[in-house]
Amino acid sequence: MAPRNWYWVLAGLAALLLAFIVYSPALDGPFVLDDIYQYFGRSDVGRYGFYSWIASSRPLLGATFWVNYQLSGTATGAYHATNVVLHVITSLVVLVLMRRLWRFAGGELSGVGTWAPFFAAGLFLLHPIQVESVAYVSSRSEVLSVLFAYSALALQLSSKDAALSVVRIFAMLVCLGLAVLTKEHTAAMPAIFFLADYFWRGGWQGIRANWRLHGAMVLAGVAGLAFIARTLSGAKSAGFSVKDLTPATYLFTQFRMFWRYMRLLVLPVGMNVDPDIPVSQSILDHGAVFGLIALVALLGGAWMLRRRAPLAAFGVAVFAVLLAPTSSFVPIADVFAERRAYLPFVGVCCVALEAVRRWKIPAVVPAAILALLAFGTWQRSAVWASEDALWTDSVVGSPAKYRPRFQLAYARYTAGRCAEASHEFEVASRLAKPDEVLLVDWALALDCEGKPSEALGKLQQAGQLQSSAHVWSLIGMMQAKMNNLESALASLGEAEARDASFAMTYVYRGNVYLLQGRQADAKAQFQRALQLEPGNSAAIQAMASLGRQ
Repeated sequence: MAPRNWYWVLAGLAALLLAFIVYSPALDGPFVLDDIYQYFGRSDVGRYGFYSWIASSRPLLGATFWVNYQLSGTATGAYHATNVVLHVITSLVVLVLMRRLWRFAGGELSGVGTWAPFFAAGLFLLHPIQVESVAYVSSRSEVLSVLFAYSALALQLSSKDAALSVVRIFAMLVCLGLAVLTKEHTAAMPAIFFLADYFWRGGWQGIRANWRLHGAMVLAGVAGLAFIARTLSGAKSAGFSVKDLTPATYLFTQFRMFWRYMRLLVLPVGMNVDPDIPVSQSILDHGAVFGLIALVALLGGAWMLRRRAPLAAFGVAVFAVLLAPTSSFVPIADVFAERRAYLPFVGVCCVALEAVRRWKIPAVVPAAILALLAFGTWQRSAVWASEDALWTDSVVGSPAKYRPRFQLAYARYTAGRCAEASHEFEVASRLAKPDEVLLVDWALALDCEGKPSEALGKLQQAGQLQSSAHVWSLIGMMQAKMNNLESALASLGEAEARDASFAMTYVYRGNVYLLQGRQADAKAQFQRALQLEPGNSAAIQAMASLGRQ
């Protein structure tokens, strides 16, 4: 094997080893957040064929999840390991970009130039702000889309000719298309291709020389915007119909969030999967105007220093452009998320490369920085090792926010820590007006704690808010536990009247009939439940128990 090939093999193996070490605490972490809504997180996952997994706006992402499921079922380790491997590959693409940009800026790949690109790529690999993108399975959309997006940029910058060949342009379009079909925010990449030609190919002359690329990207951009608009039209958590957010209030808030990202990049402490961030209702609210002024000053300074510090200027521009899809005027329900720094992070790498180039930093300093970041990533990964750890950490950082408190309560209920769960549900009920979901889960925790009468009270409160078959069936189940069998049957009749297709109504009614000694009637109820939901585990167990009698 040629020495150059050994170089990349060793770099890849070292990166892989480091990544698995720092992410080791999270490798067996559970499915959390949106994971439970993915096919691999559903109890009836076996019902879905390959087409179901890819029939969405992100088909390639679904295909990778399908492969994971075929190879390892719902064992979480394989999903996490896949994310780590993809992150390592993306980091190697960043290394390619950093080496190329170092040369563009006039540096030689000797002396400082032998390790400076590794330092910049190491920041991408080991920075704690990347943990949410890598340790959260559903955030594979970040990692995979950015891998394709950065690969397109690498194809552009690795060409020795300003005017790219048709084949290379086609390869870039393929990479960009795969990126957008994995996550829509990568549609901002054509702007980066434009900036790359401006900064590194002679300004407007370089852009004119590469007119075929930019013409193709304009057409691709139009198609991408149409695709994104179609996707947002059906989205509940993003777009112009997001509750309590307008384009203006979201934009004002993002003037502040830009600097929150910057602070976490420089000082990665105080991270939180669900931070409690107030919305800026006006440009003056919560200091949004100062965030805007500072942002304008930063971009203006980068422009003025573009010749003296081209890597830094390019990095600042890249970071701002690639953060814009999630941090501009299109509202997203969560105004801040650490994983949104993953796509623009290459801009940070460019700034770090400039710092090394201009200040002649000795190698020991970057090595110490990477060691500290690796330790921070290892610690942050431990937070993703369990639901309890994740939501406890979030509650500590956002003690007055409802959602993390509710999630912590539910995590403790599913772990069988029922008394603690009841307490957390009670705290959550004081942070926001209780809805049917909280009251039902709180009731189940109270029942688990051995307090059926209190549980029944919560269920009756839930029924006043939403009189659904689910709630009425649970009321019937709880009444049966308290030996109020006639009341239980009446409640289950109400549940059936609300929704005759809700399978658990018949399971609970079958249990009541068993208590009354009516085995034949009970069997009919369990069979009805299985007709509606063939995989219903409670009905299957009940039928098996009847068969043993």
